[in-house]
Amino acid sequence: MLANGCPVELASGLVHLPQVLLEPMKMVNALTPILQQAPLRHMQTRRGFKLSAAMSNCGALGWVSDRLGYRYQTYDPETGKPWPEMPVMFSKVAVELAARAGYAHFWPDVCLINCYAVGAKMALHQDADEQDFSQPIVSLSFGLPVLFLWGGLQRSDPVQKIVLDHSDALVWGGSSRLNFHGVASLRKGNHPLLGEQRINLTFRRAC
Repeated sequence: MLANGCPVELASGLVHLPQVLLEPMKMVNALTPILQQAPLRHMQTRRGFKLSAAMSNCGALGWVSDRLGYRYQTYDPETGKPWPEMPVMFSKVAVELAARAGYAHFWPDVCLINCYAVGAKMALHQDADEQDFSQPIVSLSFGLPVLFLWGGLQRSDPVQKIVLDHSDALVWGGSSRLNFHGVASLRKGNHPLLGEQRINLTFRRAC
């Protein structure tokens, strides 16, 4: 599933694996039955604002945002049913990517699915809802390129801009596990396979 290539450490604990998937569309196509069971939706923040990226989940747990706050739960609040199972292919890829980046013994129980239309973005934030911060975050990009924003442990710290292309992976953990990060507004374009969108799969160990 993974191409040969050298991981690039962009900052302490942050590793970029460019063009790492041999057949990236296999993972994208595997999303079809998942999103039929748990469709994409624009979740709300505590203050009632809608997130600009459409989201869903697969795995034992799913990340949820609404008026009650941010959390992980075992079921989809829109259907009342358990989140779809995470494909074995997904978990195997995530485990191998984490290992290549220097994080052994990772096994995800959450795959957060983000779909960005042109103009969608993600504000600087920390992934801080998990129980074990010794576990890394593994992120895969598909479709249009985007600027990933990598900050520090404070929201006001300087931000590094990283271009992520189709089939790129980012892995971060260790001393940078709680660094602020985000995604700049997706610029207009037309990817030959996915059109005017970017899909992101983020793998986490929540419990």
